[in-house]
Amino acid sequence: MAAPKKGRSASAQSRPGRSLAFILIAIAALTGGMFLSGHPTPRLGIDLAGGTSITLTAKNEPGQPNAINQTNMNTAVDIMNRRVNGLGVSEAEVQTQGSDNIIVNIPKGTNSKEARDQVGTTAKLYFRPVLATEVSGSAASASPSPSASSSSSSKATDKATEKATSSSSASPTSSATSQGRAVTDALKADSTPSASSSASSSASPSASSSASPSANASASAAATKLQAQYTALDCTDKAQRAKAGEGAKATDPTVACGKNSSGQWQKYVLGPAEVKGTDIKSASAVFDTQSAAGWKVTMEFTSGGSKKFADITGKLAKNQSPQNQFAIVLDGDVVSDPFVQQALTGGSAEISGSFDQTEAQGLANMLKYGSLPLDFKESSVTTVTAALGGEQLHAGLIAGAIGLGLVVIYLVVYYRGLSIIAIPSLLVSGALTYVIMALLGPTIGFALNLPAVCGAIVAIGITADSFIVFFERIRDEIREGRSLRPAVERAWPRARRTILVSDFVSFLAAAVLFIVTVGKVQGFAFTLGLTTVLDVVVVFFFTKPLMTLLARRKFYASGSRWSGLDPKALGAKPPLRRTRRPSAPVDPKEA
Repeated sequence: MAAPKKGRSASAQSRPGRSLAFILIAIAALTGGMFLSGHPTPRLGIDLAGGTSITLTAKNEPGQPNAINQTNMNTAVDIMNRRVNGLGVSEAEVQTQGSDNIIVNIPKGTNSKEARDQVGTTAKLYFRPVLATEVSGSAASASPSPSASSSSSSKATDKATEKATSSSSASPTSSATSQGRAVTDALKADSTPSASSSASSSASPSASSSASPSANASASAAATKLQAQYTALDCTDKAQRAKAGEGAKATDPTVACGKNSSGQWQKYVLGPAEVKGTDIKSASAVFDTQSAAGWKVTMEFTSGGSKKFADITGKLAKNQSPQNQFAIVLDGDVVSDPFVQQALTGGSAEISGSFDQTEAQGLANMLKYGSLPLDFKESSVTTVTAALGGEQLHAGLIAGAIGLGLVVIYLVVYYRGLSIIAIPSLLVSGALTYVIMALLGPTIGFALNLPAVCGAIVAIGITADSFIVFFERIRDEIREGRSLRPAVERAWPRARRTILVSDFVSFLAAAVLFIVTVGKVQGFAFTLGLTTVLDVVVVFFFTKPLMTLLARRKFYASGSRWSGLDPKALGAKPPLRRTRRPSAPVDPKEA
């Protein structure tokens, strides 16, 4: 058997059924996965399905009357965007409104409560030493324990050291008086770390002994006030939680609330802040596969933050529980309170314990994106309806259906029998686009918004253009006098190059648009890029093999006038044939 000529593939000609089977099996598998995932429809964006709209109002920080400015507002928007995206939420909108408001729109179908907690938690992130803690509430206050913290569920360890296995417990107290004594002793203890001289003087006995009487009196009054706040604090009361530590500066001791590993509310007395959120370089949630310890949160500190963290952990490691713990405080709430057993000097640390993936990722997001340049107050939370978006979607779908109908009419009128190839190719492309969009919703948080619908409509023209390029190349070969089967195989390499170049340009435009834009425009760019890639898949694995199969049918191979490949209608050149020259006539006289 002679080898196929250059530019022609024997397998492509003889086994087109394999490519058709491959793409049909792929569609069936993706469709099955879509139904098994429990998401048979694409997730809709806030403009189509509604969602939650949060209004946050900026507040000047104490001592900084001019903190609200355009630069700080833009920085806050960027951090909030990253916070929401860190949860896997897509198509969320974060934008400024006026001079001091930020609007956050979260589409329906996402974990809006978790996103609201992340976005609404807008105060500075601090690491504070734990001075005293106990389970809060009327039932727990009869026998409180200062060491009943969530330290058993989260541990701070340096990457170069072994993890701590347990924390020692202090003796429990049993009355409001002993609670107050525990607070007072903790405030006076030498173990209370503080970076500032003022904090050190109120925390260290040696400093206190040499301080002036007025300073001692002031410290005693502050300790008494803090003791009263701690004793009266009931963290099960939402109103009290909101006011806990209100007005406290970073350099002051304070009270705070947080939940322990059992889901109970815990109340704390915390020392001055030793490490700020800006001292954290990066944070991420990782799964510990080596020790089977489950999910943990790793942290990298800046050069300045490394020294601060080493100092506080070195001091805390010398203490007994709960004063060997530090609290990670965000917006006045304790989000984690790991303990340490030795100084962590490597510039990196990890918090481990009984985390699940969601908890670890949430804590990592708070650590990574916790520090905002402003304080914010949640002014309003409203539910957004999809009435307007639904009307626009309805109009868009009508426009898309009209456009698709016109394309089909054009294909039928101009290409006749070739439309039997083009129309199923369009259907396959549409099916792949729909199924993949439905799967991307739960996978990466993709949400279909109005611009994304526009991108899918534009893709109809891109896909139809690829078919037209291929069909015209085949017709050019027929015009040169070739029969259909050789014409298909000779036309494919030329059409393939044109299709790839055209789709590459479209994909490059979509990629650039996706990178340089934000919000809803990214939905358009993403859909355009996705459908462009699918166009290549459909043309290579469906349109070309189907054309090869139909070229073997008499209806197409004979050049029927309804096939769209009639040589006469295309003005084909007749095949070149050799003919004999007629012999010269014989002269009768010579005969």
